[in-house]
Amino acid sequence: MHDEPASILIVEDEPQMRELIRRLVERAGMNAIDASSGRQGLQLYFARRPDLVVLDVALPELDGWDVLARIREVSEVAVLMLTGDAAELQKVRGLRSGADDYVTKPFGRQELVARVEALLRRRKPDEEAVPPVYMDEYVCIDQLQRRVEVRGEPVDLTPTEFRLLWALTHNANQVLSPAQLLRLAWGDEGGDPQRVKLYVGYLRRKLRDAAAVNPIETVRGFGYRYRPRSL
Repeated sequence: MHDEPASILIVEDEPQMRELIRRLVERAGMNAIDASSGRQGLQLYFARRPDLVVLDVALPELDGWDVLARIREVSEVAVLMLTGDAAELQKVRGLRSGADDYVTKPFGRQELVARVEALLRRRKPDEEAVPPVYMDEYVCIDQLQRRVEVRGEPVDLTPTEFRLLWALTHNANQVLSPAQLLRLAWGDEGGDPQRVKLYVGYLRRKLRDAAAVNPIETVRGFGYRYRPRSL
C-alpha cells in the first residue's frame, strides 16, 4: 500500500505548461491526471481524489481561487498554486485561502518537483493518522474503501450516490441547497438542480431498503439536510 505512486492532479489551461508538469511528475515516479479548466479540474478531483493538486490561478470557467475554495469545503488535500504574478499580495492571498505552497512561473523544474515531494511528505502522516471515516447511529462510511453500511448492512452505492451521501453527512444538521450539493458532489454548481432531487431519491430508497431509515430531510424552498442520531 505504501509503495503505490502518488496521484497528482494538474489543473492548467496552457497545453505546453500542462504537458511539462505532467512529464516532470511522471519522471519523479508519480501518476499524473490533468485538466484544462477549473470546472474539469473539480470534476476530476471528485472522481479521482488525487493526493495533491497543482492548480493554476488563471483558468477558464472557474479560476484557481474558486477551485481552491470548493476543494477546501470538502478536503484538506495538498494544493500547490501556480501563477505568473510574482507580487507578494498574490502569494499571501493564496496561502490565506488554504493553499499549501505557491510557485511563480517561470519556475525551475527541479524546484517544482521538490515542492511537490515536500508537500506529499508533509501531508502523509496526517492522512494516515486520521482515516476519513464518518459514523453515526444510521451509517458508517469509509471513504478510502468506498464502503457504506446502514445499521450494519452493506449498501451498494454508485460513485455519485457515494459523493452525495458523503457531502450530506459531513455537513450534518446543515441545510444544503441544490447548488451547494451540485458543487460538493458533482463539482458543477451550474448543473440542473433536478439532478440533485433525483439522486436524493435514489439514496433515500437505498437507505430505506437497507434498514428502514430516512435521515435525509427535505427543507421546502431551501434544500436538504442530513439529520443523524448520535452513537
